Formats: sequence, C-alpha cells, structure tokens
Amino acid sequence: MSARGKRSGAAVTVILLLILAVLIGIIAAIRLRPRVERAAYPDTYREYVEKYAAEYGLDENLVFAVIRTESGFRPDAESAVGARGLMQLTEETFHWINRRFDEQYDFDDLYDPETAIRFGCCTLKILYDEFGVTRTVIAAYHAGIGEVGRWLEDPAISANGRDLDEIPIDQSRHYVYKVMNAYEKYQTIYD
Repeated sequence: MSARGKRSGAAVTVILLLILAVLIGIIAAIRLRPRVERAAYPDTYREYVEKYAAEYGLDENLVFAVIRTESGFRPDAESAVGARGLMQLTEETFHWINRRFDEQYDFDDLYDPETAIRFGCCTLKILYDEFGVTRTVIAAYHAGIGEVGRWLEDPAISANGRDLDEIPIDQSRHYVYKVMNAYEKYQTIYD
C-alpha cells in the first residue's frame, strides 16, 4: 500500500472514531438528561407534598413549582417582607390560615417543612375555591386575594372576570411566569 493510501485509511479511521465519539456523547447526554432535570427541579419533601396535595385536592407538580419558586426548597428561607418557610407565607396569611385548624401554630412553625407545606397547600386550595383558574390562583398567591379580585373586575385586565388577560404588576407577572414554567417542567419530568 502506498503512503497516500495509508494516509487515506488513517483519515477514514479518524473520521469514524470522531463519529463514534459524537454518538457516544449524544447517547450519554440523553441518558443523563433526566437526572440533570430532576436536579434542577427536585421533589424534595415529597411525602409532605403528596399528603397535603391529596388532602386539599391539588396537583403535586404545582405545589413543587411554588416551593421551587418561593424558597428553592430552603425551609429557613425568609423574604424581605418577612414571608417564611418553603412556601413563603406572610404573617398575615399565616394567621388567616391558622384560624382554620383545630391546633394552633406559631409563625415560627413555618420553618418546619411539613407545617409550611400544609399551610401553603391550604392557601392554594382557598385560592382555587375563590378563582378556579391556575394562573389566577398563582397571581393571587403572590399579589393577594383582594388585589387579584380587583384586577378581575377590570375589563382591561380580565375580559371574563375569571382569567387574567394581563397582570398589571411586573413583579407578579414575572412570578406567575416562573411558577407556570416550573409547573410545566415538573409535569414533563414527573408525570
């Protein structure tokens, strides 16, 4: 075989090895993708989410999306306005929900994951009973039930009084976008 033939054979071998390496990389990426997505969208505290989502008739994926958006799964999270725990409830909301339970809790109890998830799920259930539309519920979770009620009365914001065609506050609009995006991811990964 000539030197030229040897070079051609070597070039073909290199090309085939490169193609093989790319294929192995693609297969590895496909196999790793679910693990990477689950790491970005964890289901930490699953036992509490399952328990209270079932008790209040909620989609677990939505509860996970709220927790991820609100606290990043940090039970000790506290916002600039003093909201606490995994689902970031304010003291006012905490006391409003606390009246619904036989046993009474302290605001500091929201640092406990189970308590935070119980209160957060109860809040979401009340908002669903009031509004019935997920996007509107999430807006009310962020902006408050009274504020969203006023938005729904404005035909420039809601044509039908149920759905928010527009969210007039940038921070709330961004919050709803983040939760709904995370909700879709959780549905894709865990359903």
